[in-house]
Amino acid sequence: SFNFAFDVVDVYAKEDPKKIALVWCNDQGDEKILTFAELKRQSDKAANLFKNCGVKKGDAVMLTLKGRYDFWICMVGLHKIGAVAIPATHMLRAKDIAYRINKANLKMIVTIEEDGVPDEVDGACGEIEGAKPVRALVGKSTDRPDWLNFRKELEKSSTDFSRPEGDEATKNGDVLLAYFTSGTTGYPKMVK
Repeated sequence: SFNFAFDVVDVYAKEDPKKIALVWCNDQGDEKILTFAELKRQSDKAANLFKNCGVKKGDAVMLTLKGRYDFWICMVGLHKIGAVAIPATHMLRAKDIAYRINKANLKMIVTIEEDGVPDEVDGACGEIEGAKPVRALVGKSTDRPDWLNFRKELEKSSTDFSRPEGDEATKNGDVLLAYFTSGTTGYPKMVK
């Protein structure tokens, strides 16, 4: 029942809370440094945010975050609830995203606000039948109709998150990540 989020991140947060877990920077000179205590706090908030959006153990969430530090907060938060993270490139077009929504039965998409990605996601949601994934933006001006402001929602989320038990507990055989192959000779294949 090993779970990296609880058995590594949260253990370091308890035993050595000031230990640096993540150093992030970008080409514009922005920097974010997270200690293990902060990563635990932020990932607990992310786990609660995802759960409040209806994401459960085994559900798939696509992350199109182009190297943002939010990617790691999402990864650890998703791992805490046993959801499947699907990292994706920002270069996908609406048809590619619609294919992934249907193939993986995506419950949520968390994406950057630039490079036209939200427009492509909206286009994909217009192409599919049935339930649409919850959509969340990461960025500075993330007020978009029918989208959540991920950082704002994360800030409001509770830090009180306990390790799931029973059927909701994670097990070693559970899928943590899924990727889509390049699809150079046909449709991309989902690899778990």
